[in-house]
Amino acid sequence: MEEKEKILQVKNLTISFRTGGGMVRAVRDISFDLYKGETLAIVGESGSGKSVTARSLMGILAPNAVVDGGSILYEDTDLLKLPESEFHRYRGNKLGMIFQDPLSSLNPIMKVGKQLTESMRLNGKISRKDAKARALELLAGVGISDPERRYNQYPFELSGGMRQRIVIAIALSANPDLLICDEPTTALDVTIQAQILELINSIKRERQLSVIFITHDMGVVANMADRIAVMYAGKIVEYGTADEIFYHPAHPYTWALLASIPDLDTKEKLESIPGTPPNMLFPPKGDAFAARNKYAMAIDFEEQPPLFQISPTHYAATWLLHPNAPKVDPPEIVTQRIRRMQKLGGELDGN
Repeated sequence: MEEKEKILQVKNLTISFRTGGGMVRAVRDISFDLYKGETLAIVGESGSGKSVTARSLMGILAPNAVVDGGSILYEDTDLLKLPESEFHRYRGNKLGMIFQDPLSSLNPIMKVGKQLTESMRLNGKISRKDAKARALELLAGVGISDPERRYNQYPFELSGGMRQRIVIAIALSANPDLLICDEPTTALDVTIQAQILELINSIKRERQLSVIFITHDMGVVANMADRIAVMYAGKIVEYGTADEIFYHPAHPYTWALLASIPDLDTKEKLESIPGTPPNMLFPPKGDAFAARNKYAMAIDFEEQPPLFQISPTHYAATWLLHPNAPKVDPPEIVTQRIRRMQKLGGELDGN
């Protein structure tokens, strides 16, 4: 079996933010790899640390952020050790990013064409004429009809779906190898969401891109992700292939996320996750999910669980996987959903 080429390695990354109340522990000792041509989804509620992780990869953390430890190796170069002048060569040229809100990502008083060509001229030597030709090509490539007309329009003249396509075109303008998508469909209606997801998938296939897809919605990544990392309170609590996470979830938080996804065949009442995430000014002593977890044991409030290995590619940080733990099955709503998925289509296919 041919070994995949590893394009990115995140090792023991820890990030905090200085605030008036103290240090907020946003990302706590996370590690993951990304392989060439694959999509890794990072899933979790707001405040789980997933967007902070994405921004750290691009070197665009807020001024009050502190990287307490770890490394981000892109093709064996530790991006965290690069001065801004050097990091700039990677941002755009090697790493592209699509942000959550296209309206705030675009300059409202600058025409679409200028924003595209400025991005290209910033990242490489290209004439104005060639930049415009390339911009029109990109606009057509992301599914925008009449690109010449759109080129001369302002963002506020376009729909939300069109604006997001412009943001995608800008992210692709310097031919990056890695595309980071930070909740790229959250501000869009369901129909446009599906179009943008299909566009990202088709671009990934055509360009053989590696993709990191950040989302709070497990349903969004079902047909996109090759592997999934589930984050909670700054930590990765489960990590595996899409098949393993959807068909054999092991962490109670993953169960809760799966139980909250609506689908057309759902007859059971969708479950919400009780309680709220912990205050990361004061991270809990044990498992951060313990207070919201009806399966929590005494040890969950005292000691953080390690990542237990379930298979060569599947890990979960829950004491329920300890040999001495009681046997606990996923909630019935999750079991029913898994059965439906198995009946409808066999294995998930993120390609």
